[in-house]
Amino acid sequence: MAAQGGRGLVPLLAFLGVMAYSLSMAVVTPALPQIQDGLGTTPAGAAWALTAMTLSAAVATPVVGRLGDLYGPRHVLLAVLVIATAGMVVAALAWSVPVMLAGRVLGGIGGGVFPLAYTIIRDVIPPARTASAVGLMSSMLGLGGAVSWCLAGPIIDLLGWRWLLWVPVAGLVPGVVLAWWLVPRSAPRDAAKVDWWGAVLFAAWLVAALTALTEGMDWGWTSPGVLGLLALSAVTACAWWRVECRVPEPLIDPRLMRVRGVWTANAASLLSGYALMAGGLLFPLLVQLPGDTGYGFGGTATQAALLQLPASVGMTAAGMAAGLLDRRIGSRMVLFGGALATGLGYAFVAFQHAAMWQLYVGGLARGIGLGFAYAAGANLVVAAVPAGETGVATGVNTLIRTVGASLGTQISAVVIVAVPGESGYTAGFAVSAAVMAVVLPLALLAPRRRRGTGRVTVPDAGEHRAVEAH
Repeated sequence: MAAQGGRGLVPLLAFLGVMAYSLSMAVVTPALPQIQDGLGTTPAGAAWALTAMTLSAAVATPVVGRLGDLYGPRHVLLAVLVIATAGMVVAALAWSVPVMLAGRVLGGIGGGVFPLAYTIIRDVIPPARTASAVGLMSSMLGLGGAVSWCLAGPIIDLLGWRWLLWVPVAGLVPGVVLAWWLVPRSAPRDAAKVDWWGAVLFAAWLVAALTALTEGMDWGWTSPGVLGLLALSAVTACAWWRVECRVPEPLIDPRLMRVRGVWTANAASLLSGYALMAGGLLFPLLVQLPGDTGYGFGGTATQAALLQLPASVGMTAAGMAAGLLDRRIGSRMVLFGGALATGLGYAFVAFQHAAMWQLYVGGLARGIGLGFAYAAGANLVVAAVPAGETGVATGVNTLIRTVGASLGTQISAVVIVAVPGESGYTAGFAVSAAVMAVVLPLALLAPRRRRGTGRVTVPDAGEHRAVEAH
């Protein structure tokens, strides 16, 4: 039962989401050349500072969500914040690449803040405010990138790259104290076991698949390394699925993932993640291309970051507004409208990208649309699952967005390499528009909320029961 109160709790959770995950994940990207020089490594070695945290967060997010469901989100949240903060300190102090990677792996556990936050919101925030709170949290996933680029130039130039890595730490230290003070204790959960075999197999296939996806362009998509990792991922995924179908208390219940409100939201989140990071690659590259190419703008990294800022603000505002719209038209139509706005924004810049104002218009439409789509996807999942499964279900949803984001980066990079000149960017924007067009029928397939009851029916342990929809 949601309790009254929670004043200041949602802004704190949103702040922790930015500091523990989205900002700390993105903060190394603008500093990669300096990290390479400072640690005496190769470009590929420096890039692993980003890859290591991506892989760690992908594995940790659903596992942490499940632990929150079993042992209570407050205790798990505080543990996650302490571990993530320690990892970021290690990364900021790193004197070698292995130490940097160890710190980033620990920091990636901070990705678990999001499913824990969704569970806390469902437990504490009154139902009338739940959709808005979930929307705000979801929009935080895209905010860190723009903030990191805005901070990067001045901090690197004036203080050095290590100080950029200290920024999330500076936010998390008081954040942990506030979380200990503001996050309420939850009611005791029923005794349950953690499916550790499922967790190990899940980590194995996921890390193998994401490593193959991340390194495909450098190693070659048909290289023995990539093909071997994909084969390992397929084998361990089959073993994981077999385990999850047989154990009484699985890490991720396969039946839950087949619920219509869950799989439609997850598929939409995968594609929305693609659209977020495709633009995160295409827009800055186009702005920073030399002007003598005939289509580049010859801009600086700061100008590229400023282009992303309105879109990030629009995404945050749309995430907050999605809750109000959820009560009026339902999350499935919010998802539809968000996908439509994002697709139209990409379609516009596919044909009109000769002036900066055109990039701003298309980018703003993309940001607002993704704010609605991210919020609606999370709300659909929260509404479709029992309260005791909120953490793991939203953890999987967050993971799927991460996979989509990896696909958006890699496929867009392949497109602009394979299609030379300006046509490569046109094609990249057009592919993103087409991806969001696929979200439209997914939104219409999502279940309707029952008018007058605020409830939807979902299967649980082989039976159907009604759970509260927010």
